[in-house]
Amino acid sequence: MTAQHPTGPARFTGDAPPYAGGDPYADYRTADFPFIHHVDLADRRLGAAVVAANDEFFAPRENLLVPGRAEFDPEHFGHKGKVMDGWETRRRRGASAGHPWPTADDHDWALVRLGAPGVVRGIVVDTAHFRGNYPQAVSIEGTAVPGTPSPEDLLADDVKWTTLVPRTPVGGHAANGFVVAAEQLVTHLRVNQHPDGGIARLRVYGDVVPDPEWLRVLGTFDVVALEHGGRVEDASDLFYSPATNTIRPGRPRTMDEGWETRRRRDRGHDWIRYRLAAEARIRAIEIDTAYLKGNAAGWASVSVSGGGAAGSAEDAEWREILPRTPLQPDSNHRFVLPAEAVGTHARVDIHPDGGISRLRLYGSLTEEGAAALRARHQELGG
Repeated sequence: MTAQHPTGPARFTGDAPPYAGGDPYADYRTADFPFIHHVDLADRRLGAAVVAANDEFFAPRENLLVPGRAEFDPEHFGHKGKVMDGWETRRRRGASAGHPWPTADDHDWALVRLGAPGVVRGIVVDTAHFRGNYPQAVSIEGTAVPGTPSPEDLLADDVKWTTLVPRTPVGGHAANGFVVAAEQLVTHLRVNQHPDGGIARLRVYGDVVPDPEWLRVLGTFDVVALEHGGRVEDASDLFYSPATNTIRPGRPRTMDEGWETRRRRDRGHDWIRYRLAAEARIRAIEIDTAYLKGNAAGWASVSVSGGGAAGSAEDAEWREILPRTPLQPDSNHRFVLPAEAVGTHARVDIHPDGGISRLRLYGSLTEEGAAALRARHQELGG
């Protein structure tokens, strides 16, 4: 059963029916969560990892962050029992025959390093295919620890953890969503399941907050990259793949790791609008069409707005910094700008349709941009 809350995501409780054959997702319980337009800070492609867990007897902790939904093979068994695509711990027991049940405080935990530090807006604890072996409840804590701490460092007594999701009942074979209200920087999570059980996937949605000192030392970097705090604000078409793919780290390995639009049957064109890490001076552009061989955009142009004397992004006009230029399929295109372009937002327009796999805008922060980033980082406890 589901109960829809007007100010938050759906809550699921109780077991799902035993698997009865056919599509295992036919009776999967989910909802439209209000925070999934944010970046998944726990994406392995950003560098996230599950660095430790107290128990992973039945299924390894690393499955929590695997991209894509969990798979289920009803006939797949191993030496320890049913093989599950998720993180699953053994059944907890009490201290004696007279009290065989776990205590109220007994729980299992996993430590998750986010792929990029940020503010968490919402979390999905997905128990897909865990129908009778999911946890009774979950709780999630967050902390901000600089550098690359070890599991022992994170578990030290002097590390301060903040509750992001209080202990809350969850349901089996369901996407259990939680809105997070804590306005603070988070680098690591402690995921607790009470008292034991299995979780298929963990998704942590939020806003990337980069380290301003790191960006200062880099000097010139990709000012629209996801890991540096860039983000997609809007796009004309998301039919085949998300526009956020265009600012992910690295080059894509397959066509679906880029951005592709449906085929246009009108005289229009497609576009993506981005917010940069902060106000920046852009000096060079890369537009990659890797793996887009018969469906790459024919032409592309890039514009910026905001920054400098142009005023805010809301009232500034778009200024073209790369005129409409032909693109080749499955190719990386590089452009050095004749003069640096200052802005807070960028837009790529493709003509007439098709796709690009990556957009890179190389430059450096202005003094105003760097100051705003430092102030935000300090405000959030960085």
